[in-house]
Amino acid sequence: MSGKHPLLTCTRDFVELLDKNKEVWHLEDSVDPNLELAQIQREVCKRKGPAILFTNVKGTKFPVATNLYGSERRLDLAFGRIPIDFIETLADTAINLMPPTFEKLWKAKSLALQGLKVGLKKKRHGAILENQINPVDLTQLPQIKSWPGDGGAFITLPLVYTESPVNGKGNLGMYRIHLFDQNSAGMHIQIHRGGGFHYHEAELRNQALPARIFVGGPPALTIASIAPLPEDIPELLFASL
Repeated sequence: MSGKHPLLTCTRDFVELLDKNKEVWHLEDSVDPNLELAQIQREVCKRKGPAILFTNVKGTKFPVATNLYGSERRLDLAFGRIPIDFIETLADTAINLMPPTFEKLWKAKSLALQGLKVGLKKKRHGAILENQINPVDLTQLPQIKSWPGDGGAFITLPLVYTESPVNGKGNLGMYRIHLFDQNSAGMHIQIHRGGGFHYHEAELRNQALPARIFVGGPPALTIASIAPLPEDIPELLFASL
C-alpha cells in the first residue's frame, strides 16, 4: 500500500488541497451566474486550465468551485493511490492465494486490515448540519444558468440520496437539480438509474419519495455517485473504500 492520503471530508477540503498544489485559479471579480460563469468555465476547460474558485458571484454569499476534476493530477490529488493499490492487491491475492498456505495468508494480512476499515456507521451529528439556511430559501444558492436554452438555474454536481420504499435499500446518484423558487426545485432523474427505480416504486404505492440533496460533498462521494457499480454494491460502501 502507498503512503497516507489526506482525509477529504468536503469540497472545501479538496479546494484547499488543490490550492496548496497551485491547481486553483481564484477569480475575485464580480461574475454573473446567468451564463457568464459557465462560459468562463468552458473557456478555461477548453484550454485544459486549472480549477476555478469564483469568490464573488452575484446574488449569493456562496463561492462556486468548478473544473475540480478536470485533469489527471487533480484526480490523483482527490483520491490518491490507496484505492487503486487496494483493488490491485485484492485481485492479485484472489489469483495467487489458491491453494492457501500460511505464508500466503500472512502476506495478505495487510489487505484484511485495510478491508476492516471499509464500512458504514450512523451518527447523530455531523458537519453537514452545522450551517443551515433557516427558514429555507433556495434563492440564496448560486443561481447558475449554463446555456441560453436552459429553463432556469441548475445545480449540476449534486449528490442525491434516496431509499427504496420497498426494502429500504439506499442509492446515491447525481441528478441535475432545477431551482424554481424559495421552496421548490425539480429533479432530472433518469428512469433507468437507482433513484429512478425508487421513484417508480413510490409512484406504484402512491407515495412521495423523500430525497436528500447535498451540495459540496467529499470527492469519494462524488465519484461513487457516478460510478457504474452493479446494483448490489452500495455507493456509500464504495465511497468508504
